[in-house]
Amino acid sequence: MTTTCESCGMPIETGPYCPHCTTPDGTLQDFETRFETMVAWQARRAPHASRAELEAQTIAYLQTMPAWRDHPRVTGG
Repeated sequence: MTTTCESCGMPIETGPYCPHCTTPDGTLQDFETRFETMVAWQARRAPHASRAELEAQTIAYLQTMPAWRDHPRVTGG
């Protein structure tokens, strides 16, 4: 059975997080590391977007991810 990573949404076979979202010991990366990686991914998809637009798009996506939806940077708190 395939499920999705609770941090980024990537399809995975087991566990809550994919290898891209975890540290070598299998724990979830810290928010800032994951956020910057996802902003960079957005920049590759939308190379002409401003940093503010990329961050807003990333936050909007992270609001849908169980691992981050309650994080203060995502909720604005």
